[in-house]
Amino acid sequence: MNNIPEIRDIHIPQGVSIYPLAYGWWVMLFVGILSIVGTWFIFWAIKKSKKYYALKTLNNIQVSAIVSSAIEMSELLRRICNVKYKDASSLYGKEWSEFLVNKTDFKISEKALRLLIFAPFMDKNSNEYSIEDAQELKDFCKNWIGANL
Repeated sequence: MNNIPEIRDIHIPQGVSIYPLAYGWWVMLFVGILSIVGTWFIFWAIKKSKKYYALKTLNNIQVSAIVSSAIEMSELLRRICNVKYKDASSLYGKEWSEFLVNKTDFKISEKALRLLIFAPFMDKNSNEYSIEDAQELKDFCKNWIGANL
């Protein structure tokens, strides 16, 4: 039996390593991460843009015209409620003011709340309310928008 050549053990080659990744995998990883970050950014920008637009609109309201400014602030709050709180947009009077007060921690006087409620029905030149009441209402609206958008 000397005519058999030397038999050697069979050596299995080592497995193929996943690293380094081919360029295609790096591109796929980059596209995946970019799409996740891009989607998050779009949702963040949409959320922030509503708040930014509402605060910008509120800052453009001049409190020197007391009744007109209260009407504009009421309209702005109702527009926000049309988007966020569908059921609340149909509220009026005391229910409307209670809803607004319950949605924020900011304290507001009864006089400023009455201005918000009764402004659409008042004469534009009424002297019943002061500029301080309108400014307090504006501060309340700013806080309410910050808490709810």
